Amino acid sequence: MGYEQALADYITATNSHDFRNVRSMLAKDAVYWFSNKTCRSLEEIQQYFENAWQTIKDEVYRATDVEWIATEENTATCIYTYQYEGYYNGDYVQGSGRATNVFIKDVDGRWKLVHEHLSRL
Repeated sequence: MGYEQALADYITATNSHDFRNVRSMLAKDAVYWFSNKTCRSLEEIQQYFENAWQTIKDEVYRATDVEWIATEENTATCIYTYQYEGYYNGDYVQGSGRATNVFIKDVDGRWKLVHEHLSRL
């Protein structure tokens, strides 16, 4: 699996709303920068994801305008526009922002997400 497939699989895992699927895509030392919080452990990342899934019901997350800005044998970095839609307190909501994802290849040759930075437009 290449880094482009790793991003696609990460988006699919996110949309499963099951953190076990997301965790399988993450490096053990992953760091997330959200607009309102920094998560430095898999447990913190899990809490953030699960809270988001409880807040925005039936959320669908998408990555558009993906641009791979640095790719090497063992690292790849992309930027993209993220889009989400779902239901907040029963009302349909949608939004978007900017994302940066950094992938590394682990010792088994699998691409893992080591950093994500999300910010509003």
